[in-house]
Amino acid sequence: MGIRIRRFKLNRQTFRSISPLKVAILYALFSGGWILLSDHFLEMTVSNQQLFLELSTLKALLCALFTAFLLYLLLQWGFKELAYKTHHDALTALPNRLLFNELLKQALAQTRHKRGQLAVLFLDLDRFKLINDTMGHNLGDLLLKAVAERIRGTLREGDTIARQGGDEFLVLLPEISHDQEAVRVSERILAAFTQPFIIDDSEVYMSTSVGISLYPRGASDIESLVKQADTAMYYAKELGRNNCQLFTNGLNIKANERLSTENNLRKALARNEFILHYQPQVDFHKGCIVGLEALVRWDSKEHGLVSPLSFIPIAEETGLIVPIGEWVLETACRQNMIWRAQGHPFMRMAVNISARQFREPNFVKRVAEILAKTGMEPEWLELEITESIAMENGEASLEMLRRFKELGVRISIDDFGTGFSSLNYLRRMPIDTLKIDQSFIRDISSGDNGKEIVTAIIQLAKNLRLKVVAEGVETSSQWSFLRDKRCDEMQGFLFSKAVGPKEMEMLLSRLA
Repeated sequence: MGIRIRRFKLNRQTFRSISPLKVAILYALFSGGWILLSDHFLEMTVSNQQLFLELSTLKALLCALFTAFLLYLLLQWGFKELAYKTHHDALTALPNRLLFNELLKQALAQTRHKRGQLAVLFLDLDRFKLINDTMGHNLGDLLLKAVAERIRGTLREGDTIARQGGDEFLVLLPEISHDQEAVRVSERILAAFTQPFIIDDSEVYMSTSVGISLYPRGASDIESLVKQADTAMYYAKELGRNNCQLFTNGLNIKANERLSTENNLRKALARNEFILHYQPQVDFHKGCIVGLEALVRWDSKEHGLVSPLSFIPIAEETGLIVPIGEWVLETACRQNMIWRAQGHPFMRMAVNISARQFREPNFVKRVAEILAKTGMEPEWLELEITESIAMENGEASLEMLRRFKELGVRISIDDFGTGFSSLNYLRRMPIDTLKIDQSFIRDISSGDNGKEIVTAIIQLAKNLRLKVVAEGVETSSQWSFLRDKRCDEMQGFLFSKAVGPKEMEMLLSRLA
């Protein structure tokens, strides 16, 4: 079938190169010269007064016709240029959302007539904001143009790619024989992203998440088709990004639940619905609590206790994690000072930091303000970040970590072993602690090289003069192995699950 964008007959680039002022000056020179020279020529060559008047009238008529023709050309160029700008994205020159909707409308009419099928793909670039913030908006724009060209190269003849806005793209597949054809096109797009983009002599790796909606199996109108593809794209994001997903009716339920969660999440801070639980970190050799990890919980009025796995990703995506994270940090520091005032030993307070918080430009300043407000000394605060967060921004991340060290705050790498940090990069990071991910601790008893991996991580930490903490210790055999390998600290259900402030106070009093 093939929906094609009709090309303009006039050259837009030629029109753009001629400014209105240049045209006006050229026309004034030409018309002025024409009038002066033609009058002089007629006076010299025509002696008959009547003939002179008739030729002068004809000359004026020709000048008026030429002026009208020139205005016609300029208006035609101008209207076509305006129409092009109205229907195309200024950065990538792709069709914009307005033109995409018109093309989709035409495609739907033709598909209904032929009783065929079509598909709409909704693409969202993964972590584009991070790249944009790191590289700058100019290089971000160059990346968007390169992405548009690469996606265009994967499509079939007659398919249309449009820019929805920001880092989002739409693709119209106007004629497909079955669902899997749309999936195959999506997989070609995903495969095209496996190679790096060369932007200003730098290699940039990028991925995308793709949602697919289908007609007539799904929606039957433009808005619903795009919305369903958008919903499927968000599901692809939830599944770890860099994949494609077909829309199903079940996703509508998930989308509504997600929207409800987001709306309630926005109210939760004002309603004081967040609470903190604390899990002890225990010294292997002394057997006493030396630190606590603060873990946020949401006690929703509508849904009861909501799992962090359900609301943390939404909070991260919407930016709500920033005010929530600040509340966690301030509440944990204040609670630590309360326990200290009650006569309990000084303890480290470990707080998890999200990628969104870590990218905040005034984050170090905000942490310093919270410490000053609560009265807790910086050396008793430990910020936990994952390997991926530490590596995301290269030198900028290292500089952020150095600023925290200057403040006196401790830094811990959480879930160590699950990321891809190089030993050279790890050596350069100004950190204090490695926390072994609980998946490796579980493998100690399974025989799947768990013991060897944990031993290697402990030895690495010792060589780098770092403290090492084992997460998720649940059995006495795990505890014995870790103690024998000179692991410094542990946390896990073997000693205590994460508990509320009152339960933790009782535990501290019992151990005193």
